[in-house]
Amino acid sequence: MGTMAPIDEKPPADHLIEDIGRKSPLSEEEEEEFTPQEQKKIIRRIDLRLVTMTGLAYCISLMDRTNLSMAAVAGLKQELQLEVGQRYSIVVLMFFVPYIIFQPPMTVIIRKLGPTFFLSSIIVCWAGIMIGMGFVKDWGALVGTRVLLGVLEAGYFPGCVYLLSCWYTRYDVQKRFSIFYLIGCVASALAGILAFGLMQLNGREGLTGWRWIFILEGVITGVIGILCFFFLVDFPDRAHKSWRFLSERECAFIVRRINRDRNDGDLEAFSLKKFLKPALDLKIWAFAMIFFSITTVTYAIAYFLPIILNLGMGYGVGEAQCLVAPPYGFAGIVMYGTAWVGDKYRVRAPIIIFNSLLAIIGLPMMGFAKSDAVRYVGVFFTVAGANANIPSCMAYQANNVRGQWTRAFSSATLVGLGGLGGIVSSLVFREQDAPGYRPGMYAAIACNILIIVLALALSVWFRFCNKQADRGKRVIEGDAAFRYTI
Repeated sequence: MGTMAPIDEKPPADHLIEDIGRKSPLSEEEEEEFTPQEQKKIIRRIDLRLVTMTGLAYCISLMDRTNLSMAAVAGLKQELQLEVGQRYSIVVLMFFVPYIIFQPPMTVIIRKLGPTFFLSSIIVCWAGIMIGMGFVKDWGALVGTRVLLGVLEAGYFPGCVYLLSCWYTRYDVQKRFSIFYLIGCVASALAGILAFGLMQLNGREGLTGWRWIFILEGVITGVIGILCFFFLVDFPDRAHKSWRFLSERECAFIVRRINRDRNDGDLEAFSLKKFLKPALDLKIWAFAMIFFSITTVTYAIAYFLPIILNLGMGYGVGEAQCLVAPPYGFAGIVMYGTAWVGDKYRVRAPIIIFNSLLAIIGLPMMGFAKSDAVRYVGVFFTVAGANANIPSCMAYQANNVRGQWTRAFSSATLVGLGGLGGIVSSLVFREQDAPGYRPGMYAAIACNILIIVLALALSVWFRFCNKQADRGKRVIEGDAAFRYTI
């Protein structure tokens, strides 16, 4: 998992006595160029443009890929006969096949073309697909549109994880990831209320309510895609070309800041060997397995929670859609709170374990309690624990890799296995098990146990590597000053 230094290659002595867990002071060049107040203003401008725009588009992305469950309880399943056999699960599953396959090449393309043009273009294209979903005549056509949606969205989430991790230092990143994903949680919280409002258009222009959900959310997506053409920003080394953003001098400051933190802020020439080399690093796959386990739960909640509330707990269609909102609001509080603790105290694995324990408490309550009130309280714990772990895992991975193309590959594998979690969730939450979905609940509990085991194993390995590096017996990630974040 780490790289052993040759016997005669000792890291410089000052690296051995440096307190890696504490931020180093800025260089004289940086101190003279920008005052601390000016530096804060630069970071704030990055936050406002980068985190806000990527989060807003991710909010739409998450809404577009998960509004299927809202449409399902609004008449989609009956009209397109998705209640027959495994049709609904197949429709859910088919999104994730291209979503997984196309992520690695999409991550390379975003670095080559730049995120502004590439991400904006795919958002506008999938907006058209969303509108088309409102006019499908049978379930086969719905599957086709979901496949196209998976191809386009394959470039967005891993691209954003890669882009955000390139802009921020290791102990600034989890709060930014949490805000980015928190905006997505707002989408999940409001998606049900929005869907309930849109389905009131039932009968207008001869279209049923669930069709209006797809059509008008597709229009909203198109508007966001157009905004991204103007406001999304490029990678730090060329972001000075972005419209009304940082100057070239300010971007150079950001690159130096990243280099002082982990020494990988400069653009590296692409080679396939360099891109694929991290595939031999077991910790990359451990991060991806953690993310897979998390998304198996989050996607299951996104696609099946309204159905559980409607059929399992006896709430009406409108109530089921609106009752999705409060648990996601609570998840947002837990998510940012744990991110603040993680960045302040520079820990990652303990946060992931804490969130998994929340989900382990919530899942049995949600799945097996007799009282509907207790089950709904379990929904709060489950939604909070699972969703708060998304930015926690992204930060855990981003903190423990170095190099532009290692980061690109890691982002693609992380989100790729996350997509595999979506496939698994659609298979273990089977139509014949509704509304209790007991096999799915057992699988979700097992996933959280696996998360805890992997986080503990990585912590032991990282501590061992850091101690060896402190003694000059190991160079971690090709940099004598680099230490793993536990």
